[in-house]
Amino acid sequence: MKTFCNALLLAFLSFFCVQCKTETKSESAFSGKNEIVYAKGFSIVNYDGYSIVTVKNPWPKATKTYTYILKEKNGMVPDSLKQVMVINVPIKTVVVTSTTHIPSLEMLDEVNTLVGFPHCDYISSEKVRARIDAGKVKELGNNQDLNTEVLLDLQPNVIIGYGIDNHNPALDNLQKSGLKVMLNGDWNEETPLGKAEWIKFFGALYGKQKLANDLFTKIEKDYLNTIEIAKRATYTPTILAGDMFEDRWYLPRGTSWGSLLLKEANSHYLWQETTGTGSLSLSFETVFEKASTADIWITSGQFSSLKEMTDTNPHYAKFTAFQNKNVYSFSGKKGKTGGILYYELAPNRPDIVLKDIVKILHPELLPSYQPYFFEKLK
Repeated sequence: MKTFCNALLLAFLSFFCVQCKTETKSESAFSGKNEIVYAKGFSIVNYDGYSIVTVKNPWPKATKTYTYILKEKNGMVPDSLKQVMVINVPIKTVVVTSTTHIPSLEMLDEVNTLVGFPHCDYISSEKVRARIDAGKVKELGNNQDLNTEVLLDLQPNVIIGYGIDNHNPALDNLQKSGLKVMLNGDWNEETPLGKAEWIKFFGALYGKQKLANDLFTKIEKDYLNTIEIAKRATYTPTILAGDMFEDRWYLPRGTSWGSLLLKEANSHYLWQETTGTGSLSLSFETVFEKASTADIWITSGQFSSLKEMTDTNPHYAKFTAFQNKNVYSFSGKKGKTGGILYYELAPNRPDIVLKDIVKILHPELLPSYQPYFFEKLK
């Protein structure tokens, strides 16, 4: 249970379908320029017969750049790139290692290519859960110690891994075993649209760059439209976020993507002046002194009711937001094995998250909208 709670906490600290078609050769743009706009952690440059994907920031303060060649059928890769890992596309089988990778497979209609995942219980997607139940997605154990034997048996076209620092022995060993590993740094993006743009990373792997671009363009358009709606608000509520885990209160830093969402929803997050993209770790007393009279409280997702909160810590009842029952959580939507959908889908769909928050803070601006992730605790 402690391991599961830690995983949920780590997911919170980053915080806050479309029918697809196969692209023909003529739909690909041989631009020779980077196709990525918002994401800072990767680039895609298309050439005739191949693409170059460069991952620049897979974890905080990364110093190494990772380059991959995505080679189309009959594509010719220049001799100058022969030393770079080559992956034949479109891929037919894949292993991903973060639940945040799952929505891209769904949106691109490529769920059936997924053959393995670590800690399958964390997955909420109904389509993927059906494949897990049918034995078509193999359990790979712990992310830091992936089951090499199972992976060698599966022989996926590519493994999409991630790291939290420069120490990734499991992924290094898989590459030494002859398997192809690409790093994905979606979790390390600082902006909501930057995170969402990683669908283009997967689009390139499946030869569906046009579809991925179209999907992202719609997310971008809806997100930016909601920002304009939020600007009409005549009141700016104060916001408290997070809650206690063990003996510390964790809440987003002021330049994290969750804090940016709160800002763009036209609110005053009480720690928005802090810097950094991770989390603050504060004492209860420090938080209470600053946020005891906050208008709205958005919790970490640990709790599903107000009673659960006070059963854990009776002092929560001292906050004005708690007394006025203005406490919101995203813990309600879960997969059948307990995975919280927000952790899986929210980074990919900031348009939905932002609309949810605007509805909470300024309900008069979206009178007919029903929040998808968030609900008021009772």
